[in-house]
Amino acid sequence: MIEDDSLFHYSLLALFLIAPPTFLSLTYLQAPYGKHHRPGWGPNLPPPLAWFLMESPTLWLTLLLFPHGLHSHNPKAQTLITPFLLHYFNRTILYPLRLLFTPSKKTASGFPLSVALMAFIFNLLNSYLQARSISHYYNQYDPSGFFWLRFVIGLLVFLCGMGINVWADRVLLRLKSEGKGYVVPRGGLFELVACPNYFGEIVEWLGWAVMTWSWAGLGFFVYTFANLGPRARGNRRWYLEKFGEDYPRKRKGVIPYLY
Repeated sequence: MIEDDSLFHYSLLALFLIAPPTFLSLTYLQAPYGKHHRPGWGPNLPPPLAWFLMESPTLWLTLLLFPHGLHSHNPKAQTLITPFLLHYFNRTILYPLRLLFTPSKKTASGFPLSVALMAFIFNLLNSYLQARSISHYYNQYDPSGFFWLRFVIGLLVFLCGMGINVWADRVLLRLKSEGKGYVVPRGGLFELVACPNYFGEIVEWLGWAVMTWSWAGLGFFVYTFANLGPRARGNRRWYLEKFGEDYPRKRKGVIPYLY
C-alpha cells in the first residue's frame, strides 16, 4: 500500500509532468466542447450537468481531506484554503446554474462525457494535492509577517483574476441568451484578448501560487496555463475563420499584447 507521503509526491510530480503534453496536444487538437464541439467523442451530457459533475471533486474531496491534515485547525491553513473553495463554489454550483437558466438553441451543444471524465480525474488529482499541501505538508505557517505578506499580495491578484473571470463569463452568457448564435464579444478586456475568462482564471491561479508559496500551487498555475493558453488561441483562430474581417486581428488569445 502506498503511503501518503509517496502518494503526495508522486501526484505532485504527475501534475508537472502532464503540463507539457497537455500544452502540446491542445495546441493541435481542440477539446471538443463549446464552440469546438464535434461528433466522435462518445455520448454527451447537458453542459450544466457536465460542469457540475466534473468540477465537483474540488468541493467534496477538498472538504473530505482537509480535516485530516496536521494543520487543519490552524487558522492560517483555513484562511489559505478559502479562496480555492470560493472559486470552485462558483465554478461547481453557480456557473452550472447560470448555464441552466441561460438557454440558447442556436449555440446549444452537448458536452462529451469522455472530456468530462478526463476533467473529473484531473480535479481529483489537483484537489488532493491542494488540500493535502495546505492542511498537512505546508511548512511555512511561521509567526513572521512573511506569511501574511504573501497571502495579501496573492489574494489581491487572485481576486482580480476571479473578478475578470466572472465578468467575462457573464458577458458570454448574456450574448448566448440573446439567441443570435455566436457573435463577436465587445468591450472591456474582450478588446484585447479573445478569452478574458481564461485570462482571469490564469491570473487567479498565479495569485494562488503566490498565496500558498508551494510546489502544489505553482504546479496548478503551470497546468492552468498549459490547458487554457492553447484553447484561447484556438478560440481566436475560430473567431477569425468565422467572422473574417469583422474580428479584430489585433486581439491576442489570452495574454494581452503577448499570446
